[in-house]
Amino acid sequence: MDETRKIGVVEFDSEDYPAQLRLIKDPPEKLYYIGDLQLASREAVSVVGSRKASPYGGWAAEEISRRLAASGLVVVSGMAAGIDSISHKGALAAGGATVAVLGCGIDICFPAFNRNLRNEIGKKGLLLSEYPPGVPGSRYTFPQRNRIISGLSLATVIVEAGVNSGSLITAERAVEQGRQVFALPGNINSFYSIGTNKLIQDGAYPLAFIDDIFDVLGLPKKDQQQRISGLGVEEQRMVEAVCQGGEVTVDSLCRTLGMKVWEVNSLLTILEMKGVVYSALGKIFIAN
Repeated sequence: MDETRKIGVVEFDSEDYPAQLRLIKDPPEKLYYIGDLQLASREAVSVVGSRKASPYGGWAAEEISRRLAASGLVVVSGMAAGIDSISHKGALAAGGATVAVLGCGIDICFPAFNRNLRNEIGKKGLLLSEYPPGVPGSRYTFPQRNRIISGLSLATVIVEAGVNSGSLITAERAVEQGRQVFALPGNINSFYSIGTNKLIQDGAYPLAFIDDIFDVLGLPKKDQQQRISGLGVEEQRMVEAVCQGGEVTVDSLCRTLGMKVWEVNSLLTILEMKGVVYSALGKIFIAN
């Protein structure tokens, strides 16, 4: 723990208690925190998933969190290994705000290797726990804190989840709380996507594009020009080619950019996920 950070306490009857959390059926009577408590009352989206992330899941968690944070939303997660940690880092990398809800006492760093991330969140964001200092994490405390993660959020995004992933508990709590649940589709032969694909089958919103979060929740997006300026060199080349053509095909992009079909399709998938382009009837357009 960063000893220079003061542990604060806020009780349910305080006007500083997070507004969204008041609305759930079983809110904590008391919250311990380090950092900026006001972040817990701002518009937020939680981004969670398995402790073992695939390269696809890691990329998606970081990109989703960057986009959310860049648009002024607070990213909430549980600081666990894998998707949670990547989500916090994505928000911080975008210069945004993030809240880590702990499943142990506010003074305990778990997992221990996340000490640097924990200290950074304590300085730039918010560490939050319903457990007083000294309480170790357990098989009970970690699932229990998931209701706080979803309770602070307008919506919860499940990036990856195995059959018994704790993030599925977060999705259940979000549904019980009347909050929107998004799930990232994945390969049907991937262990990492069994849980998310099942969530979609059960009614979760399939996150085909990151912009879906903003559209479904009715939230403003980051300006398109700012989004384009943050792209990589190859991504910007493709965007320029689409802009010049107005509406283009994969074949025409291959000829213009001197790239193979699979290379163009891979870049287009990333740009669609980032909300920069979209495709319809075999043609590619710049997104609004």
